[in-house]
Amino acid sequence: MKAVLLRVGRGGVPWADAAVEDYARRFRAKLPYEEERIRPAPERGDVEAVRVAEAEALLARVRAGDRVVALDERGQVARTEELAGWVDTAAREGVRRVVFLIGGPYGHGPAVRAAAWRCLSLSPMVLNHELARVILVEQLYRVSTLLWGGSYHHGGP
Repeated sequence: MKAVLLRVGRGGVPWADAAVEDYARRFRAKLPYEEERIRPAPERGDVEAVRVAEAEALLARVRAGDRVVALDERGQVARTEELAGWVDTAAREGVRRVVFLIGGPYGHGPAVRAAAWRCLSLSPMVLNHELARVILVEQLYRVSTLLWGGSYHHGGP
C-alpha cells in the first residue's frame, strides 16, 4: 500500500519541504509515500467556482479503489491511534493507495467531501496548508511506527 498526498498550493516553501522529506524518509520503506501539487485555480471573485475547480482537479487524480481522506476543518478530529487504524484497515482490505487531499485557501468543494472515505481535521483551528502537510506526514511516520514497529510514538490512552 502507498500513502499519497494530493495538495493544492503554490509550493516552494523550503522549511515545509525539508520537514516533509525528513519524516517521509523515515517511513518510506514501510509505507511508500508520494505527493503531487496541484496549482490553485485562478480566483476571479467567485470563491465557490474556485472550490469546484480545485475539487475537480484533485478528484481527477484519484484512481478507482483509492481510499480518500480529505483534510478538512469540519472533519473528524482523530487520535494518532485512530489514524493508524484507518491505515491498517485499508492495508488489510488490499487497498493500493490511501490518498490524502489538502484543498486550496478556500477549502474543499463539496464533491471532495462526498467522495471521501473519511474527513480528517488535524486541529479545530484552521492551519496553514504547508503546516497541515508537515503535520500529516509526521503523523504518517508515527502511524508507521505503531503499525510496523519503532520507538517514535509514546502517546497515551
